[in-house]
Amino acid sequence: MIKWKLAVTVFKLNNMGEKAGMLMDKRMRISAAALLVPLILLATACSGGNGNGGNAVPEATEVIVQPTASEAPPPTPEPLPYTAPLTGIKQATEAKARPIAVMINNFAAARPQSGLTNADVIWEVLAEGGITRLIAVFQSTDAATDTVGPVRSIRPYLIDIGDSYGAVLGHAGASTDGYAVLQKQGKPYLDEISNAGGSFWRSKDRKAPHNLYTSLEKLREGADKKKYKTDVTVPAYTFADEGAAEPGVPATGITVSFLLKDYKVGYSYDAAAGLYKRSINEKPHIDLNNGEQLTGTNVVVIGANHRTLDNEGRLAVNLTDGGPAVLFQKGKAIEAEWVRAPDGMIRIVLNGAELPLVPGKTFFHIVPNSPSFESHVAWVQS
Repeated sequence: MIKWKLAVTVFKLNNMGEKAGMLMDKRMRISAAALLVPLILLATACSGGNGNGGNAVPEATEVIVQPTASEAPPPTPEPLPYTAPLTGIKQATEAKARPIAVMINNFAAARPQSGLTNADVIWEVLAEGGITRLIAVFQSTDAATDTVGPVRSIRPYLIDIGDSYGAVLGHAGASTDGYAVLQKQGKPYLDEISNAGGSFWRSKDRKAPHNLYTSLEKLREGADKKKYKTDVTVPAYTFADEGAAEPGVPATGITVSFLLKDYKVGYSYDAAAGLYKRSINEKPHIDLNNGEQLTGTNVVVIGANHRTLDNEGRLAVNLTDGGPAVLFQKGKAIEAEWVRAPDGMIRIVLNGAELPLVPGKTFFHIVPNSPSFESHVAWVQS
């Protein structure tokens, strides 16, 4: 009985093994078939299974490339809403402060000066003895605490230039006729000698009279104490649209000669920056505050009649009648004229129309008409 049961068990196990083997064989056959299908299709395509004798070119398969997501372009910045009236530079806030014009010593012992890189406009004019004086006009800068100077005295034609901007005048002393103009005509002025000593200080780094300095903060505080008007209309220059073509002939190097060899002014045009770099006596003219070379986008030279008044060499300069001028901008020279406009500003015109300036700082130079205007200005054409 036991043997019979054992035999039955062995039979069942063998039967189960056969079924398991058959099932495994079936699964393996199905897997093999699944693997063979793509191989057969590939072989058919490559072997010319389309009936062309095995030389057929496989049909092209369309490949769909999904576009990749790209970063959104950066937002275009909003244009600044205000334009500085004397530089044409766009600003976030309105430049409406009253201009301040400071008489700057340009004697060799006073160089390098401080604060000139903050000026909107700089004038260079002859004083007595053949030396020149600078008039730095500040309006749009916010560098209120930066040192400005050395400060020097004023003359009637220097008053005229500063007054054309409606500026408060900062200086140290004046000629007799200069004081007469200031006092009799009620000009807004801050004089270290006569009425505003607290707006200035002396530096120990240099010898007098080349060591007198100020700041826009001190000058504005002084103007407030004097109750000078602050809500004045600031005159504005005309500025060219960006990218506008300019007339003129190439001029990448400029030389302005006054009377003395120690006042040979040069400008070299940096095309990449769009700036004229200023030198004096063939050395870079720098700002002592920051070590930067003085630069401008416009350089103007005008000719005016000069007359000697006394043995001291004091001058009268005619800034009323107009005369020859050259405007340098964008590496070109434009021969033109200057006029005294109805608003009191000196403007550069060509064929009766005002020439626009390039936005940025401007240097003006007044040279004598004798022996000729052309003898005081020259440029290199390239």
